[in-house]
Amino acid sequence: MGQARQLLSFLSPPSTLERASQEAESAVPTPRQFSKKTSTSNMLRLKRHDSGAQRTYRVDFVLLEHFSMASFTVAMDVLVTANLLRADCFASTPLSLAGDRVLSDLGLELVARPLAPGDLQDLDLLVICGGLRTPLKYPDLDRLLGDCAGQGMTLGGLWNGAWFLARAGVLDDYGCSVHPEQRASLAECSPQTRITPASFTLDRDRLTAASPNGAMELMLGLVRRLYGDALAEGVEEILSFSGARYRQVGPGAKKSMSLHLRTIVELMENNLEETLSLDQLAAYSGRSRRQIDRLFQAQLGTSPRRYYMELRITKSRRLLQYSDLSVMEVAVACGFVSVSHFSKCYAAYFGYPPSREQRLGE
Repeated sequence: MGQARQLLSFLSPPSTLERASQEAESAVPTPRQFSKKTSTSNMLRLKRHDSGAQRTYRVDFVLLEHFSMASFTVAMDVLVTANLLRADCFASTPLSLAGDRVLSDLGLELVARPLAPGDLQDLDLLVICGGLRTPLKYPDLDRLLGDCAGQGMTLGGLWNGAWFLARAGVLDDYGCSVHPEQRASLAECSPQTRITPASFTLDRDRLTAASPNGAMELMLGLVRRLYGDALAEGVEEILSFSGARYRQVGPGAKKSMSLHLRTIVELMENNLEETLSLDQLAAYSGRSRRQIDRLFQAQLGTSPRRYYMELRITKSRRLLQYSDLSVMEVAVACGFVSVSHFSKCYAAYFGYPPSREQRLGE
């Protein structure tokens, strides 16, 4: 990186760099579209406003005693992350049936608002959060769920939340997921309910999950249903590491790639500061240039050169947002030999130069 800095300084003296950066900032083109496999990596804090955005979708969680903290928090994590990518998608509130604090299965208390009749007005989805040691005696909950179903409200349940939906009679002729400990009991109290072995089930206006992993997939399914695949994939990519303990498989970006293509992409990812030429990629991977181009076109719908550029631009954006590196240092770290070239490439994708990116690390 030191040699690259020397090269950058030699090619562009300070005064030249400043002028080049200013020139790049003065001409801001219409942003290019990222190819499908890299688009979701670049959704965070996009400075575009969707004038046709839907209204905020309201999701409230009723926390029962000893509720599964993991299931609740991972479900909330999906909704909060969706709001980071697209502002005001969801609004959510933790509610309790009595008191302003509820004890979780971890022995930690969570502050929750006591449920009042007015809380259910204009509510889109009410989710019942249970846990392994949650007592099964909540008579007022049956009446509440019955009223909600009568109003056509979408209802959900986490862990054994489906058991309470079934007892209230609002899961008749629906499929559901419930923790294995309550499957036999649910089958007895509601024989009209179809119990599935899946970790989560979305059946029309009933959404249920039997585990923390299921809760994540359930909420991703809700995001996908309301806002489409792009937003759901963006949330999934961001949570693929923080949510790894709850997931059975990793994020989907590389699962559809062939072994040969995955090898080439990993070479690119590991060589962003000092980029490899197409000839070098061919030599290291044992494929010809033509074979590499065909792999990218067939499986990723783009060229190797463009995909490599998008990886570098994506890395540069993360460095700008989450570090205190200067624009010049970011340019060098991502394989650009001049700030002016970096600024033009960055603006081509995001519609504004790197100097105007939101800096969270400063």
